Amino acid sequence: MTSEIILAGFGGQGILFAGKVLAYCALAAEKELSWLPSYGPEMRGGTANCSVCISDKPIGSPLVLNPNLLIAMNLPSYAKFIGAVQPGGKAFIDSTLIDEKTDRTDIEAFYVPATQLASDNNLSGMANIILLGKLIKETGLFDLELIRKGLEKCIPPKKANLIDSNMKAIEIGFNF
Repeated sequence: MTSEIILAGFGGQGILFAGKVLAYCALAAEKELSWLPSYGPEMRGGTANCSVCISDKPIGSPLVLNPNLLIAMNLPSYAKFIGAVQPGGKAFIDSTLIDEKTDRTDIEAFYVPATQLASDNNLSGMANIILLGKLIKETGLFDLELIRKGLEKCIPPKKANLIDSNMKAIEIGFNF
């Protein structure tokens, strides 16, 4: 099984972090993986996307052109990537920031008000992790224990207090 994932949004939304969490989970699960970030010159507010490939077999190229899984966190990213999702694929869309609905009937689209859910639960800045939780639930890619290991690896020791908040965000997305 191979999962080709694109995560996309504005810089500062945690796109690269969420992709890195997926990559570390794959590493812990002893899968083949690649993590390829792409971002504009702006530190915050510019566009950012990340390609993650997770497979049971060696990966030929880290570049994802037609993902089977998409996380879109803003309208420009949604517009850029929704048409590229493979038929039978899944898209996870932050419906707080994206009010468009896809007319594609060959993919499953999950509209999650992730930014609003993060705000409502005092988890500001964790909409990315809420969407990641929804992706994990709908794909069965990893279990929650493995996600926690990925978060522990990605969150630096001086910010270890954020692990539980991130797990809460995962669970909100998982249960949405």
